[in-house]
Amino acid sequence: MSGGYDLNLFASPPDCNFLCSVCHGVLKKPVRLPCSHIFCKKCILHWLARQKTCPCCRKEVKRKKMVHVNKLRKTIGRLEVKCKNAEVGCLVTCPLAHRKGHQDSCPFELTACPNEGCMSRVPRGALAEHRQHCQHGAHQRCPLGCGASLGPAERANHNCYRELREAWCQRQDRSRTLVLCLLRRMRKVHRATNLIRRQLAQLEDFLEEDDALLLGAPQEEAEASPESSTGAEVGGPKAKVPCK
Repeated sequence: MSGGYDLNLFASPPDCNFLCSVCHGVLKKPVRLPCSHIFCKKCILHWLARQKTCPCCRKEVKRKKMVHVNKLRKTIGRLEVKCKNAEVGCLVTCPLAHRKGHQDSCPFELTACPNEGCMSRVPRGALAEHRQHCQHGAHQRCPLGCGASLGPAERANHNCYRELREAWCQRQDRSRTLVLCLLRRMRKVHRATNLIRRQLAQLEDFLEEDDALLLGAPQEEAEASPESSTGAEVGGPKAKVPCK
């Protein structure tokens, strides 16, 4: 397969200095060898895969020594070329570098019918007329994403619920976020409640122990007072000792 541009592509015959010695087409992505000969990159790589010499002078060549000739590539890119659809009626000529841009808007470029199920390829300029009469254009799926099958009249008045579905999904996401926040707060409240209950139980135990101590003290005093009075009666009053 040729690595260069076909000569018939150009509006006028290109200069012989722009031709590749391997494919004899116009240089495409030109590279220069150490011996100064220039070839298409694809052509010379394919050549060097079989033999390691220059196709012109037969000098030994190393792939690392190849150099891209960008200035020559830009010069070739300014050459006028015909549209690829010239044979079917397109008369436009443009620089080689702009050929792809013209092809994307050329009214003679074959374009696939966008109707679901239609396999036809028609010129871009006739696509609108084709869609009006396309048998597969009677019913199409809603382009907004709801999946409904619509005819031409229905498409004009179709009220797609995609936006409602997106809004509902957003509300669902917000609801999930709020529920998660609420659950986290409930867990915190539950932990705080359990802590307060434990502290109240400890306080209740402490108060019960304190009450028991307070109730036990008067009984001990009552038991101690009869013993002291009995001892006083047994001893009787002490005799007075006269003073000398």
